[in-house]
Amino acid sequence: MAPATPTDGLRRVAMEAVTPEIDGGRFPAKRVVGETVVVEGDIFTDGQDALAAVLRYRHEAATRWIETPMAPLVNDRWRGEFPVTELGRYVFTIEAWVDHFETWSRQLAKRLAAGQDVRLELEVGARMIEETAARADGTTADSARLRELAKSLRIPNPHPAASPPTSPASGEVNGELTTLMRRYADRAQATTYAREVEVFVEPQKARFSTWYELFPRSTGPAGKHGTFKDVERLLPEIGRMGFDVLYLPPIHPIGRTHRKGANNKSAQPGEPGSPWAIGSEEGGHKAVNPELGTLADFRRLVKTAAGEGIDVALDIAFQCSPDHPYTREHPEWFKHRPDGSIQYAENPPKKYEDIYPFDFETEHWRGLWQELLSIVLYWAEQGVSVFRVDNPHTKPFAFWEWLIAELRRAHPEAILLSEAFTRPKVMYRLAKVGFSQSYTYFAWRNTAYELYQYFTELSQPPIRDFFRPNLWPNTPDILTEYLQTGGRPAFQARLILAATLGASYGIYGPPFEALEGRPREHGSEEYVDSEKYQLRNWKRDPSMSELVGIVNHIRRENPALQSDRGLRFHFTENEQLLAYSKSTPDNANVILTVVNVDPHHVQRGMVNLPLEELGIEIDRSYQAHELISGARYLWNGPRNFVEVNPQSMPGQIFRFRRRVRSEHDFEYFL
Repeated sequence: MAPATPTDGLRRVAMEAVTPEIDGGRFPAKRVVGETVVVEGDIFTDGQDALAAVLRYRHEAATRWIETPMAPLVNDRWRGEFPVTELGRYVFTIEAWVDHFETWSRQLAKRLAAGQDVRLELEVGARMIEETAARADGTTADSARLRELAKSLRIPNPHPAASPPTSPASGEVNGELTTLMRRYADRAQATTYAREVEVFVEPQKARFSTWYELFPRSTGPAGKHGTFKDVERLLPEIGRMGFDVLYLPPIHPIGRTHRKGANNKSAQPGEPGSPWAIGSEEGGHKAVNPELGTLADFRRLVKTAAGEGIDVALDIAFQCSPDHPYTREHPEWFKHRPDGSIQYAENPPKKYEDIYPFDFETEHWRGLWQELLSIVLYWAEQGVSVFRVDNPHTKPFAFWEWLIAELRRAHPEAILLSEAFTRPKVMYRLAKVGFSQSYTYFAWRNTAYELYQYFTELSQPPIRDFFRPNLWPNTPDILTEYLQTGGRPAFQARLILAATLGASYGIYGPPFEALEGRPREHGSEEYVDSEKYQLRNWKRDPSMSELVGIVNHIRRENPALQSDRGLRFHFTENEQLLAYSKSTPDNANVILTVVNVDPHHVQRGMVNLPLEELGIEIDRSYQAHELISGARYLWNGPRNFVEVNPQSMPGQIFRFRRRVRSEHDFEYFL
């Protein structure tokens, strides 16, 4: 191996393990507007010299760097932070240097404490201050003050143990001197971190959102095909329940060739087919199913929803029915079988003859990419800023990285949810290339230990810096065994878990509110009479709808539940009870959730809390206000008893209120 080539022998500072930095800076970390980016790194040098470091940051549209000092923690770890106030990319880096003046100050203080003769050391310090004054010549007042401070160090024949007025031992003017010396520090030999690290900043809804999914075609009068106008009439109710995203499956014309009917069988005349079989003679991905209404009707729905504080999320499914115009106009975008026919979608032994996937290995891929981008841009121009993307893991990563970057170039407010129920590394890569949120394995994590293990993984760096989970107890494709067999308590428990473990969560609403747990057949996660293939008139359970509204109100009222940070799990002494808390960074808002994951039996146990970490005094009682029922309990110490009966309510959400004393010696809970 060839010997290393020296770069600059006078740059002595080393930097390592900088966070947040994803894959060596290949991908940006993620934040939302209004958050603070906390940057840490190992910063050190040879010997015992003191260091100084600054964090430098700027928005990509700015040319001027902003600097903020970094502070040492322990073991050569340093920390700094900066706010992000605009959408788009920020970049940051670190600059550090040997601080000779601080090194001199520390050594002088030790010599003074030991009673040593410091006359020569004072002269060294005076000269450093004069050199700094020369660098500050552009600021007359600061330069003059530095020369004055340098002069005061040169006291003729001082007593060896004397403490000059400007020395660190005196303290009186040391703060002023230190400030001036740092302001005009000699950074000629400073080391700058090897790269500019990116942070992508999205709207706040990318971090905290509450999704409701419904099929517009099932919102009409009994037996009739629903329309956008029918959905519009539901908006006030959806808003009152606390949802701020209304997700609609594909709204495009549906193909007729090999159309699927009830329970995924061949369609009979009059059956509507699967919305994911996109395209017919009436148009493709830029057209609206005429049975739902017109494009003007859709635009009005989007506008009316915005007035209710709701974003309409559109499903982006890059696939076609055999009747899609693309199959005639661009056959080169599809794979062809030996007989010349286009290859339909398969997941052996399953066959999806009503769907043609695109061929992303076609030599005409550039034209395909441009057309697919134009689809997303088209709907963004109709007012859609939130997209749920169907099966992104079946398309190339490079395609998504390019498309998302191009979309955000024109629409930086865009939010994209990845529907990728696949291998973890694939899900994480999709998040890295730009997806704002992702579906997760939450639906299949049912025991307390499974949930603890999975969400501990998601809440740790570096995953938490690029992957935002969106938790769904059910979807049109997923009816888990837990919901099939657990009855009402299972639906209630999964709602409480999703809404409090995740800052973003969603429900496939009407069947969830209807407590629909019937599978198509034993061992299947498909619904019987699935709404994917037919109209459904759901009979919602009023008490379930009421609980959804209560839980969403709790989420809106408690900032601790609006972030995926601050999650802690707590030992319960009962493996059927899952206890965890979320808190704001200042512990002003602390929420404890306890869920009985056994939907059939009462479970009891002691919850153990790290009171000091939660900002609660160990020797004072505190109030645990249960927010679903309104009950209040007076707890003492770190270990308290809970009992959770799934037949009444399988979960409890507590907000802690601390006992404080007023200036008039009156105690109350805050």
